[in-house]
Amino acid sequence: MERSPFDRVRIGPLTLPNRFVRSATWEGMCDGSGNPTPRLADLYRDLVRGGVGLIITGYAVVHPKGRQMPGSMGAYSDRQIPALTELTSRVRDEGGKLFAQLVHAGAQTNSRVIGEQPMAPSAVTTPFCSGVPREMSVAEIKEAVASFGQAARRIRESGFQGAQFHGAHGYLINQFLSPLTNRRRDDYGGSRAGRFRFLEEVFLAARSEVGDDYPLIIKLSATDHLEGGLGIDDAIWYARRLEELGIDAVEVSAGTAGSGDRVPVRKGISRPDKEAYNAEYARLVRASVSIPVILVGGLRTLGVIEGLLRDGAADLFALSRPLIREPGLVDLWKKDPDHRATCISCNKCFRPGLREGGIYCVIDRMQEERDRQMSKGKP
Repeated sequence: MERSPFDRVRIGPLTLPNRFVRSATWEGMCDGSGNPTPRLADLYRDLVRGGVGLIITGYAVVHPKGRQMPGSMGAYSDRQIPALTELTSRVRDEGGKLFAQLVHAGAQTNSRVIGEQPMAPSAVTTPFCSGVPREMSVAEIKEAVASFGQAARRIRESGFQGAQFHGAHGYLINQFLSPLTNRRRDDYGGSRAGRFRFLEEVFLAARSEVGDDYPLIIKLSATDHLEGGLGIDDAIWYARRLEELGIDAVEVSAGTAGSGDRVPVRKGISRPDKEAYNAEYARLVRASVSIPVILVGGLRTLGVIEGLLRDGAADLFALSRPLIREPGLVDLWKKDPDHRATCISCNKCFRPGLREGGIYCVIDRMQEERDRQMSKGKP
């Protein structure tokens, strides 16, 4: 029987209503203490009502020194649990499934945000970081590991149905995994096994806190798209090791903020042949593991997704920018399989997150304003 994107699917012990995932996206809708606002709950509610099978939050910071963007969610203090619980209650009341993405920015932050020099596996400059970070001591590595474990505990206690580690796009886990940013000569560097050690300890710390019956997944870069950086052979090795440890799924992405025209969030996805720009990487990872693989990157049409599922490139399909403009896109596809997402991939949706306390589709807002003016008889 041919599989459909609308089929139920399992991630670990959790059954999802379909294969559509809202990929983690910074929303800028949390307060200065990292607590979600009602506006964020409304955004997630609309996604559930629009048919999304699994929502992964914008990244939740596991340690104050790992903060990056304003308005980000926090998972570094028990004081954040009540607000996080309120968020998950509203989503679950709608019947939604909600995972929290856990992050430490490492070198991908700056002193203005955290009040001190950022830290990283090694004191090396990169195209996606400002300035040179200081090298982490082993004690600081252990502290970061523990912070991921405690964050996972808080996430479970707050009612999230799973957690995702952000191991992509140049953040701290990716910085340990990549030979470009990890030049260490101790147990946390050198070989693939050494570079993987930090992530292995992070996973085991989280698993010990949440138990074996709780979904833990990862967003993993297949390549940094940078000379001397992490490549697909590294990613396959890491995915296999994670499966051995007990990870429940892998979301395959690629690139960093410094990767030129191959950044994680690309513009100009105007035709089907430009969609799914990480598909071949996902296909290679999926051929190497038996756990579910999630594909993210430039998905705009149901036909493309159906073809990728049929060809075995991935098991689930993650998207975000199209859902910012059309939160009901999944249900639209169910009614009209030929509908193409109206997102034009301009990336302007992120600007209001910095200026107005939350992302939204700027193109839609401009059209709404034009319609308002027209209704008032103004040109």
